[in-house]
Amino acid sequence: MSEQLSEDLNAVIEELEKKVEELPENVMAHHHLGLVYMKAGRVDEAIASLETAIELDPQSVESMINLGAIYFGQNNLEKAEELNHQAVSVNHKAAQAFANLGLICQQKNDLDKAIEHYQKAISVDDKLATVWINLTSVLTMKGEDARALEAARKGLALDDESPLAHNNLAVALYFSEQFAEAKNHMDRARELGYSVDPNFIASLEEKLG
Repeated sequence: MSEQLSEDLNAVIEELEKKVEELPENVMAHHHLGLVYMKAGRVDEAIASLETAIELDPQSVESMINLGAIYFGQNNLEKAEELNHQAVSVNHKAAQAFANLGLICQQKNDLDKAIEHYQKAISVDDKLATVWINLTSVLTMKGEDARALEAARKGLALDDESPLAHNNLAVALYFSEQFAEAKNHMDRARELGYSVDPNFIASLEEKLG
């Protein structure tokens, strides 16, 4: 973190800390303070602030989602899952919470459940590129090649600068035996800084002769 950014963050933190001291019942002040603590890497304080926001307002879906993201980053999948379930129970159209539940289930290798959550996220908001990209991975793992290819193309259409989107499309194309196009996207993924699996590179090059 640059010195200037650190100073700016500290100034914002000081301002928000004063605000929550003056208005201890202000949910958004606690929520925003939690987000700024997260950005500053002050994780324990971020957790405390977001927990306070949820205590003050049990309908605070954004606080639940952000707190869940912290726990996911700490690999506490159980707590992350609990918070995102809490979020969708409050708001049945919380697309990001469904997306997060999909990723949690994917991490737990519960692929069918992951697909279910990703599809719920898409039914609410079909413009979330990361959901299509992650759905591609799960469908590929399940051997559902046609669906994986469709999801991969949709993900890339939404974010054509995503190295993971190019990589996942390359893999989906490989399993659909479209090797030349697969190589184009594999090369683009590498150009964008993605560390492509060397075994995949070798296998694709072998297919291309």
